[in-house]
Amino acid sequence: MVSFVATPIGNLGDITFRAVETLKNADEIWCEDTRHTLRLLNAYEIKKPLFACHKFNERQAAEKIAAAAQSGKNIAVVSDAGMPVVSDPGNIVCEVLKEKGVPGLDGVLMDLGVSSHQLDEASRGFSFHTDAPLDMRMSQTGMTAADLVNTAEESELSRILFTYGEERFARNIARKIVAAREIAPIRTTKELAEIILSGVPAQQRRAKNPCRQCFQAIRIAVNGEFEHLEAGLKAAFSMLKPGGRLAVITFHSLEDRIVKQQFAQWCRGCICPPDFPVCVCGRTPEAKLVVKKPVIPTPEEQERNSRSRSAKLRVIERSR
Repeated sequence: MVSFVATPIGNLGDITFRAVETLKNADEIWCEDTRHTLRLLNAYEIKKPLFACHKFNERQAAEKIAAAAQSGKNIAVVSDAGMPVVSDPGNIVCEVLKEKGVPGLDGVLMDLGVSSHQLDEASRGFSFHTDAPLDMRMSQTGMTAADLVNTAEESELSRILFTYGEERFARNIARKIVAAREIAPIRTTKELAEIILSGVPAQQRRAKNPCRQCFQAIRIAVNGEFEHLEAGLKAAFSMLKPGGRLAVITFHSLEDRIVKQQFAQWCRGCICPPDFPVCVCGRTPEAKLVVKKPVIPTPEEQERNSRSRSAKLRVIERSR
């Protein structure tokens, strides 16, 4: 059996009991970085054979994972942070397992919530409430938010703010950012927040702080969140066996829209024009909705955890 195990993003204490149990019961653990995963295993006193599965050897590693699973071993696949179906290691492993005839998954749960630990850690640069380096990277590798706001074209900044933040004053804010960086590079969250505020009329600022939407938009762009989501949905669905279920918890309207549209595409049957007397396309639905309307948290749940108030759970079941 192969288990894809989600690992904490930031705080080791965020790992689930089920994940710890799965790692303890595994015969082998395949991971992105053995040194990184070893710290996690040591924290929970788990001693298992560790093997590397990263972007430079993923095909070869996936072949070995499939062979081990077919021999009866319990295999756990983890990434440095998050769900390995979405990021390395993951996609190639899924493809090889399918090629080798390893039975599909009974279910996948994707929780798209950003780690509270990361948001609350001022030094990570996610919050406009404290002054910190303008970072916003989940993995702390690659392009930072400072790199983005200091190098992107004005039109690209405007597109990011409007598309990912639904900010109505996106063009004016982008213009202000470009003007400010010509004087000096934008390096901190406080500097960026002040520039954003200067691009929005005072009346609108008093009604709603535009920094929330703009910081969200820049974070999404820096981490490629929607691209990873789209890839993750397809990878997870491809690994389900008939009758297997994919459950996704979203936390804002844009990512929920992506999930809703993808689910609708999988559930769609005949695509012939409505005036055709009979179906000639032969298309049948790949899945069916388990819940037609998203499940939302109860008032009691929202009271216990205020960050759950925007959560929506959608569930789909694979038909074939």
